[in-house]
Amino acid sequence: MAEQCTLSLRGETPQQDHDNTTAFAALRPYWRVTIAAFLGWFMDAFDQVALLLCLPDIGHSLGAGLTAMGFVITAQSIGRVVGNTTWGWLSDSYGRKITFMLGVMWFAAFSGLTAVTWTYVGMIAVQFLFGIGFGGEWTASAALLMESVPRRSRSLASAIMMSGYECGFLAAAAIQPFVLPHWGWRGMFVIGVLPAVLAVFIRRGVPESPVWLKTRSEARKASQSVPRPRLTLNGAAVQAFVFMAVLQFQNAAMYSFYPTVLREVQKLSPGAIFPLIAAYCAGSLAGKPLCGLLAARIGERPVFIGYFLITVLDIWPFVAGKGADILIPAALVMGLFGNAIFALVPHYLAQRFPSSSRSLGMGCSYALAALGQGIAGFLVPWLGGSFGLPLAISSSVILGTIASAVVVFYRPSFLPGAHMEGEEA
Repeated sequence: MAEQCTLSLRGETPQQDHDNTTAFAALRPYWRVTIAAFLGWFMDAFDQVALLLCLPDIGHSLGAGLTAMGFVITAQSIGRVVGNTTWGWLSDSYGRKITFMLGVMWFAAFSGLTAVTWTYVGMIAVQFLFGIGFGGEWTASAALLMESVPRRSRSLASAIMMSGYECGFLAAAAIQPFVLPHWGWRGMFVIGVLPAVLAVFIRRGVPESPVWLKTRSEARKASQSVPRPRLTLNGAAVQAFVFMAVLQFQNAAMYSFYPTVLREVQKLSPGAIFPLIAAYCAGSLAGKPLCGLLAARIGERPVFIGYFLITVLDIWPFVAGKGADILIPAALVMGLFGNAIFALVPHYLAQRFPSSSRSLGMGCSYALAALGQGIAGFLVPWLGGSFGLPLAISSSVILGTIASAVVVFYRPSFLPGAHMEGEEA
């Protein structure tokens, strides 16, 4: 089958995959693609988090309340739906590398346009278009990374890629106390143009996915033409779709309005927010590689369930704790467990689709994740207007976590992407 005939970049055999080489050592020859995927997610995060950090400032500037600004987040999420599905199809049809490059250039351009947007309607339109590039970049880079690195290193590579989000989050939080007082929120989005430089590195230093090249070559030999990517809605695919929708709802409810809680409820200044954001990001930076290594050792499902339990226990201190002695440890724990679970997402999704439609399948999964984020972007501030933002966030996170755990318990009868290097099933 096509999904079982794909080979690694170095042509490893099944026996070679069981030697004593560590995941770190096996990943070292693939540092360029790993760094590129990390930087893509870093720059995505910087631009998106700049919006979250500046949400109150943008609302005041454009004359929009918190619920109205929640629709801006929803518009970005809808754009990601378009980007994930469309760019996923492009990635399967024309290559992971070129789609990755175009996605980076796209979201960098619309980050810059955000800086010169002067109306609320214009902000919705620009963020919708930004979301298209955001979704396209992630879809292509995740497929490229998972298809390029050896099997024993995929959980670790997945964790390194996803830790780019925390680095981007931390960078945006560190810069905003200096940028906001002098250049306002628009200055944050001017900085967001810099990711375009990454496209040069991808073009010169990152090879195309060997799995995509192999699949395309064999398809041409078999039929003299390359078939269109076609998505099969089996149990594994449906699990991926539902899982990403509920997991991203949970995660967006957790962090989208966290800076707003700190600013508007806790009454902290932009400078005072930084230690809390830093604790959250430090926890996640440490937690994601650990999460990947734990999953490689004991399996993904036990890690998911354990991390979900800790998230539920920590959410109320995270958003409603009084004083730094509670807020900082709670932020550290939430990063270490609540957010670090996203380290497993690229690997988790890649297993659920064959190579011929992997990017499309992962893109559709992430599109539904964007819908989950969009729902959270509307629901949390709406509930917050009646019950307060801390309670709205906590209840939404608990609901999303329980739903995610339920989905994880489902066992598909077959994972079409579980063997991407030619191993025996």
